[in-house]
Amino acid sequence: MEIHDNLPDSAPRDASTVVMLRDAVAGLEVFLLKRHDLSDVLGGAYVFPGGKLDSGDATPTMTSRMDVATGVLHAALGEPDLDVPTAAGLYVAALREVFEETGVLYAPGVDAKGAHRATALLREGRAFDEVLEAMALDLAVSQLEPWSRWITPRVGGVARKRFDTRFFLAPMPAGQQALHDNHEATQSAWLTPRQALEQFRDGHIELAPPQIMSLAHLSHHSTVSAAIEQARQRTPPVIRPEAFEDSGMRVVCYPGDERHSVRERALPGPTRLRYRNRRFEPVDGFESLFS
Repeated sequence: MEIHDNLPDSAPRDASTVVMLRDAVAGLEVFLLKRHDLSDVLGGAYVFPGGKLDSGDATPTMTSRMDVATGVLHAALGEPDLDVPTAAGLYVAALREVFEETGVLYAPGVDAKGAHRATALLREGRAFDEVLEAMALDLAVSQLEPWSRWITPRVGGVARKRFDTRFFLAPMPAGQQALHDNHEATQSAWLTPRQALEQFRDGHIELAPPQIMSLAHLSHHSTVSAAIEQARQRTPPVIRPEAFEDSGMRVVCYPGDERHSVRERALPGPTRLRYRNRRFEPVDGFESLFS
């Protein structure tokens, strides 16, 4: 995984990510997709479904289908400088991206059969709003809980493009199945946060820093309801990684670290990761992810 940023002075692009969760015998599980190896953003890495905000996401047509008022959604993000239409569009982008990438449709009353029909319409070339119109569906944005906000650093980022990504938690809808599309993503899996991090430790999967830190955060919760309730009780933290060199090694630190410009901790677990053996790993060892 390269750590160069080809657009050091570019403004970050608004984006949304959905961390789909379900309760299982082993505990809370999260859905991960493996990006196609040729993807220009985190190719080959396991990620949460998501993507950038499109112009069609913030239209009145789309926001009229929401089951929560746009002002309420805007307030939940905790970004007073963000305009209301863009805030609402971020929720739409989250649901659109998770549908396009996994076939899961967050819409009231939709079961596996309905999600399959919607996916067939999408494969025919229908846009997301056209799929909703054809099936007379609304959007269950109430299932999205704002969780965190990750902004790709201006210099020394972990991707060639910069994003201002809002992470949402969402319970997996009952009766539907999450699958990868074999286009943008080539594999997928439901794993407990610790299982995912152990597979990363053992070299079976690749993870980028936001996923590493997010999975470490989720490992503190045993149920979906516990994770969502915690998110509901606080304003989503803003996480701007900052990089520095230490003994010739690249290190990325997070709020609360002694080298970070923000002194208040934003996440549980380690406050820094180092780039070694072509991947990021916690400075203080694997178990520090769960501290």
